[in-house]
Amino acid sequence: MEKPTHKQLMDAGVHFGHLKKKWNPKMMSYIFAERKGIHLIDLNRTMDCMEESAKAIKQIARSGRKVMFVATKRQVSKIVADAALSVGMPFVTERWLGGMMTNFSTIRKSVKKMNTIDKMLTDASVSITKKERLTLTRERDKIEKVLGGIANLNRLPAAIFIVDITHEHIALSEAKKLGLRTFGIVDTNANPNLVDFPIPGNDDASKSVKIIVDYMVSAIKEGLDERQKSKAEAQAKQS
Repeated sequence: MEKPTHKQLMDAGVHFGHLKKKWNPKMMSYIFAERKGIHLIDLNRTMDCMEESAKAIKQIARSGRKVMFVATKRQVSKIVADAALSVGMPFVTERWLGGMMTNFSTIRKSVKKMNTIDKMLTDASVSITKKERLTLTRERDKIEKVLGGIANLNRLPAAIFIVDITHEHIALSEAKKLGLRTFGIVDTNANPNLVDFPIPGNDDASKSVKIIVDYMVSAIKEGLDERQKSKAEAQAKQS
């Protein structure tokens, strides 16, 4: 788990915040300076926060619990989805449905419906017309588009990682209501006190989001690898 350097973060534009007029005063301690009306984020603080977040997220993964990634902004959604998939973590990158976590049982019913449709479409013994197949396929694709990233999530995650906590305020609110650990990239227009582990950084640019998310994912991978190693060692002792 190699932490990005100051130069790498700068090259990715992590330090670029919003216009000064859009700032949240609670971000003051994370802001380094202002240039041409734009706030610049203190990358030393970013690096410290990334390290602290990585340690916490690694322990969650090591314990066998899940971290849900949320990023529905178009320019970063695929980056986050690919990153989450690489370590088998759930993700929401299309649209956050209200109650996705606070009404989790209902969401699970929709996922089960998608799985049922899958079986109907692949089971040769089930007789359906071309029109019925088309209707079912469309319905299945519609559910998959929104809920595909959490199809394998059988229970609530232990934590949530959010890109842009202001944009994803509903997801953050639900996570807090359920007492989940919260991680998030916070730009200069956000309130860092709303998340347990804020990472000050540019939450709009794809390169900025990628470098931060990739580091978090590398921490998760380390945690998962350590978990597997511990299991193997325990089994070896028993045998």
